[in-house]
Amino acid sequence: MSSTDTRDPVLRVEDLHVRYGGSHILQGVSFDVAATGVTALLGRNGVGKTTTLKAILGLAPRTGRIVANGTEIQKHPTTRIVRDGIGYVPEDREVFGGLTVEENLRLVDRDRGIDAPVVQRLFPDLVPRRSQRAGTLSGGQQQMVALARVLLRPTTLLLVDEPTKGLAPKLVTEVADVLAEVARSTPVLLVEQNLPLVRRIADDVVVLDAGRVVHRGSAADLIADADRTRELLGVSMRKEGAA
Repeated sequence: MSSTDTRDPVLRVEDLHVRYGGSHILQGVSFDVAATGVTALLGRNGVGKTTTLKAILGLAPRTGRIVANGTEIQKHPTTRIVRDGIGYVPEDREVFGGLTVEENLRLVDRDRGIDAPVVQRLFPDLVPRRSQRAGTLSGGQQQMVALARVLLRPTTLLLVDEPTKGLAPKLVTEVADVLAEVARSTPVLLVEQNLPLVRRIADDVVVLDAGRVVHRGSAADLIADADRTRELLGVSMRKEGAA
């Protein structure tokens, strides 16, 4: 938990295990997500970051204890977990390319869609594109649609998986701006490979290696220590665009 926040964590993960077939993907993962700000989940490719998000949501077979907003959720179905306020933006965004921006958003908020205050405030660039098919948007614009769609529901915690992957530096900056603003009111658990973005918006970091937590602490302290960062994250986590 952030050293500046004395409240109970919004999420507590204890001894989380995930097995697929004969593979033991997560091996006793434990960490907290603070009630404010951004917690970044870091690690080399293939260490279990996306699996951790899916396990929290009940999209992966898991054992262990998961407490969200003071309630154990490890036995809850995914539909209830989402309904109770945990939003998820997957790595591939999953917008409906054949639908317009407006139609994508009205799938969640039938009455307001793009006219909802949260969309008007955080995603003004989507407003003039309301009638544009989502599949013709840029990658960054599709990411905005995915974020907007999740935030149209009451959200107590936002899980976001590599939102800047494949984006040009300018779009990375725009996504970072939105996430920083979202985190002012909704805590975020962020899987991200872009260290400049992590340095800019994350308060805390959790580092995974081979399905285990190998580091927890301040984002600023870790990234300021080049040797420790290199030891924990390796060359796959080098700078990828501006933030």
